[in-house]
Amino acid sequence: MIKGKKVILGISGGIAAYKAAFLIRLFKKSGAEVKVVGTKHAFEFITRVTLESLSENKVYDQVFGEQNDYTTEHVALTDWGDVFVVAPATANIIGKLAGGIADDALSTSLLAFDKKVFVAPAMNCKMWDHFAVQENMRKLKEHDVRIIEPAEGFLACGYEGRGRMEEPEAIFQEVDAYFRAPEKSLSGKRILVTAGPTHESIDPVRFLGNHSSGKMGYALAEVLADRGAEVILISGPSTLTPPPSVSLISITTAREMHDACMEIYPDCDAVIMAAAVADYTPEKPETQKIKKEKKQKGLTIKLKPTPDILAHMGKEKKNQVLVGFALETENGEKNAIDKIKKKNLDFVVLNLLADEGAGFMHPTNKVSIIDNNRKVFRYPLKDKEEVAADIADSLQKHLGL
Repeated sequence: MIKGKKVILGISGGIAAYKAAFLIRLFKKSGAEVKVVGTKHAFEFITRVTLESLSENKVYDQVFGEQNDYTTEHVALTDWGDVFVVAPATANIIGKLAGGIADDALSTSLLAFDKKVFVAPAMNCKMWDHFAVQENMRKLKEHDVRIIEPAEGFLACGYEGRGRMEEPEAIFQEVDAYFRAPEKSLSGKRILVTAGPTHESIDPVRFLGNHSSGKMGYALAEVLADRGAEVILISGPSTLTPPPSVSLISITTAREMHDACMEIYPDCDAVIMAAAVADYTPEKPETQKIKKEKKQKGLTIKLKPTPDILAHMGKEKKNQVLVGFALETENGEKNAIDKIKKKNLDFVVLNLLADEGAGFMHPTNKVSIIDNNRKVFRYPLKDKEEVAADIADSLQKHLGL
């Protein structure tokens, strides 16, 4: 619960800085204390008087300011805070944090802070897509900085795309959920999570695959680890990086995923199969690249079924909680219930490809959780991190926690 917690709110110089006023109100209304750290350019968009009036604390914006209570204000401030929220976070402050640069009050305070940091990016969509920004984001995620992904829509610069800071209510909910998450509620539990696609070789340079990015499985692994579980993540090819506390096993094919899962499964308390495993694989992959001349004559690839990992686990299940995913294009709930029966699952996470913002390659998902008593729990469209928390809550109930 966020009541009684001490929040440091970092504000950098972007048009979204005006939203900080609403965010402060949300924190204060819930009983948290707030202190603001701002960059020089932040005050081009929102006044010091507004921030100090709403937070009921002095704003810190100069490392050597005469108004500072301490000569090392950045250290005293970070000792005070329970969590650091940077909203908006411009490309500049993100780069400073990723690069270890401390040349103003906000960047110096961030480097002195050794607890949980949340970053809510806000910038032009072209800046957000720039390789340097994306590399910095990857680096922050590797070091367990919680990224509150920017939304898509019309931007102040006139462009339309991804880069708009998430709304204050969503940022508040993310921070509030962090404090509400049961501390180490899954401590002592060993959980296997699968993620990503599998690649089934046709020849040395081609494969059969799907559009799975692995985002859902990686988000699940992070949430479960945050709750104290020992998490083993078996992942197909993906560009994502798991949290440092998660054990990663990288595989390529469905057979490799099957073998890795079945080796670990007997010693697990629960399994969540979020991977999009290929149903078929070429029967005889070519050892050399298939030439264009051969393809022009007509090419036939004979396929064979891949191992059904969930069905195999269901047959060997003892006391484990077994969770499957179902991505459907029609008759979703009926097909999900059939899957529970056939594979001896405890519950299924269903998402429909027709739902806007759900399925592959999206930062969001819209799911229903259906248990083995046919109870259906439907959820609205959410970020995959929030969906992961909902799934973790259901898992805990099935584990009796």
